[in-house]
Amino acid sequence: MPPAIPIATYRLQLSADFDFDAAASVVPYLRALGITHLYASPFMTARKGSTHGYDITDHTRFNPELGGEAGFERLSAALRKYDLGLILDFVPNHVGVHFADNPWWLDVLEWGQTSPQAASFDIDWELLPYRARGGVLLPIIGSSYGQALESGEIELRYDASEGSFSAWYFEHRLPIAPERYSEILRTVVREAGGEDSPAGKDILALAARYHGLRRPNRKEAPAFKEGLRAIAGSTETIAHGIDAYRAGPDRPAQTLALHHLLERQHYKLGHWRLASSDINYRRFFDVNSLAGLRVEDAGTFEAIHQLVRRLIAEGKLQGLRLDHIDGLRDPVQYFQRLRRLIRGAQGAKPFYMVIEKILGEDEKLPSFTGVHGTTGYEWMNTITQALVDGNGLEPLSEIFRQISSQSPKLEPILKEAKRRVLETLLTSEFTVLTRLLARIASGHYSTRDYSADSLRQALELYVLHFPVYRTYLTSSGPNAHDRALISQTIAKARADWFAADDGIFDFVRDTLTMDLLKPGRPPHSAPRVRRFALKVQQFTGPIMAKSLEDTTFYRYHRLLALNEVGGDPSARALSVDDFHQIMQTRALEWPHGMTATATHDTKRGEDARARIMALSEIHGEWTSAVARWKVLNAPHLVIDGEMRAPSATFEYMLYQALLGAWQPDDAAFLERMQAYALKAAREGKEETSWLNPHEAYEAGLKTFIARILDRSVSAEFLDALDALARRVSLLGALNSLSQITLKATMPGVPDFYQGTELWDFSLVDPDNRRPVDFAERVRLLASLQAPDWDQLVQDWPSGKLKLAWTRHLLKLRTGLADVFTNGDYQPLDISGPHRDHFIAFARRRGREAAIVVVTKSSAAFSESGRAWPRAESYDATLDVSGFSAEGFADADASQLRLSDLLAHLPVAVLKARYHGAAQPVPKRRRLMPTL
Repeated sequence: MPPAIPIATYRLQLSADFDFDAAASVVPYLRALGITHLYASPFMTARKGSTHGYDITDHTRFNPELGGEAGFERLSAALRKYDLGLILDFVPNHVGVHFADNPWWLDVLEWGQTSPQAASFDIDWELLPYRARGGVLLPIIGSSYGQALESGEIELRYDASEGSFSAWYFEHRLPIAPERYSEILRTVVREAGGEDSPAGKDILALAARYHGLRRPNRKEAPAFKEGLRAIAGSTETIAHGIDAYRAGPDRPAQTLALHHLLERQHYKLGHWRLASSDINYRRFFDVNSLAGLRVEDAGTFEAIHQLVRRLIAEGKLQGLRLDHIDGLRDPVQYFQRLRRLIRGAQGAKPFYMVIEKILGEDEKLPSFTGVHGTTGYEWMNTITQALVDGNGLEPLSEIFRQISSQSPKLEPILKEAKRRVLETLLTSEFTVLTRLLARIASGHYSTRDYSADSLRQALELYVLHFPVYRTYLTSSGPNAHDRALISQTIAKARADWFAADDGIFDFVRDTLTMDLLKPGRPPHSAPRVRRFALKVQQFTGPIMAKSLEDTTFYRYHRLLALNEVGGDPSARALSVDDFHQIMQTRALEWPHGMTATATHDTKRGEDARARIMALSEIHGEWTSAVARWKVLNAPHLVIDGEMRAPSATFEYMLYQALLGAWQPDDAAFLERMQAYALKAAREGKEETSWLNPHEAYEAGLKTFIARILDRSVSAEFLDALDALARRVSLLGALNSLSQITLKATMPGVPDFYQGTELWDFSLVDPDNRRPVDFAERVRLLASLQAPDWDQLVQDWPSGKLKLAWTRHLLKLRTGLADVFTNGDYQPLDISGPHRDHFIAFARRRGREAAIVVVTKSSAAFSESGRAWPRAESYDATLDVSGFSAEGFADADASQLRLSDLLAHLPVAVLKARYHGAAQPVPKRRRLMPTL
């Protein structure tokens, strides 16, 4: 049996090109590497061709493109054979919609609010303007609706196998409401001239069978469709007569007929750009094809967890990673239900569960039922801040200030990004909230004078100043922490308000905290107040994500190593003492959450990030290099009037990205960099954007990159880049060894993203989802059974050193599983002139222990990246009082010279025995109460 708490997890990205059988084939390799749990991307039925699996269309079935249930059973058998557990990345918050593959969504389009599935989607049915009946906006049209209609791109079709009608817009199926079938049938029979034919008479008789509004209803519709399907000759008659709805150029009557039919459906077709302002269903961020699920609805919860429950009951699933929990209306309720489901499936046995949650600076994770921690973004950034050279951050801030002509302070850049996102990408969701708030205000005479416009402005200021992703209110109200957070944000918003207050911010605050419903207060609609307060929670997360990760990270370029998911681009470096304190706290509070250094969502590969960290160590040389490169590449800029491609700040960002990803022998490197630059520019939303692409600027970017990477015209630049890249690569490799050592030994469960056991210089997705050569890794691992560390150091660029060290670390973790899973964290003192260049600690459980030492800021020992450090250059001593280290002749020595300890590598992990006085085991605690 795999351990209840993983020793190490390995993330695999499943797709049609890497299916269940492919995953099963690498299970022996993962076992040999030291992995205990395969951590799989979503494997429920997703949209055909999905490369990530998050666009699930059916939670109850295995994805047939991955091999279906039979393929999963083969993978499960391989996992059992090699004693590996399985962790599933589960998506409770949204599903893929539009197209023709989601039966729930299609049912909602066909039946509107009367569909049993309507409760599963967060649709504001009454928000469509100028429309007599409720409906859902479908922003799927590539041109204007009128153009698409008149050109014949929208067509009515009859499915003879179902006896049903649907409109189609290319691959999008739009079911016609059955209440309109009689009208359609009469029209098509008349158009076909079939009133006197047997088939025509039978069709007209069927059409006349149901009278009154909304008929045939849901109960009657199956018999109606079956009756139509059974009429001999009906298919031919309808095929001839459906021409009455065949819109197109010079067919005004037919175009109008189709338009009138579409206007009487439970949906409204529109241009895709309307999504930002008019969409009335909750989405995953701003992705129109991913609709939010109301998993708070008990029926929806049960339906989407059927397969999960079964797999747990069958012993084929040992853990869950819950995707995007900030999108849940009530996470507290969700995890309570999930815990009951798990216990119902397997009893009281342990079950591993982590959540995708991004924490703001100094934000503490609430303690949800059954949750062991997060997927590890915060610890990835903690490691980066511990390894980056703090002495270089201030000079880097000054470089960025000079190049960008703006303050290196993050707050105004983030605030402006939030405003841009509010005004463009998420306007429709914000409109839903402001209308609901205005309706609440108008519900009592004491608040009716707060105008809709004033309320919108006040709520906008609240959102702009909200510092984290969300609060965690339940239907009963906020906890003390969230109440204080709301009040503090309201105070900042009020300070930014220049109109008359008149109590409007008190009203907004009391609505957000639901204090408006307290006894003795003027009566307001309780359902609306609760709905508003809980929906705001679902809104602030997407706003922060789109503003920070997907906008600010591409505008603020002080040091790209800090521009990482869950990170703060303006963060300071952590002192060794600060790092120790954070780790001691984690050992007490969240010892079993994941520690990641790369994921499918990170902005760059872990070793690219480690390279860029090194710029903080050689900031003076970096400044000189950038100044020279800007001069060398000035002739390659694309300038047209006031347009400069790239902009000065973007050019600075590109140089950092180039150093991080530099692989001159990669034939696809130019194409990869151009794709990265395009995405980065659009995400930054300054010179161009996804919503409004600036074709000339984007073409200029592509041209600039092609020119500077073309040796025939940029030889001097490429020689200079390569010379600095060689040094940064060595410093980055040293940082990487420290990075993976910390990941594998600090409190938490180390997670390895596919392929990163060799050097990983990927850029942002989709670059980081390229195929992994597992055959090469299997071969290399087999050759490293008895690693010669000195030889591997000589060949460090090959990546074999990282692979061997990864396997060595996981072997140690396996041998000392209880120490690393449940042990405490004890800082160890270092003395000597170089003491600030090392982080040292012990992990201990009872008498068993491990001693860990990693190096940081290695430029001082490597001739600024020109040569691998020599152990004798380390002038520092480690105090191991109370421990005896394995492998040293004087095992009981209390002082160890780091020149001895780090004789082969700049990192070390030693087995040890604790022989000091017995200490009580610290009681585990949580900073916040269980919700």
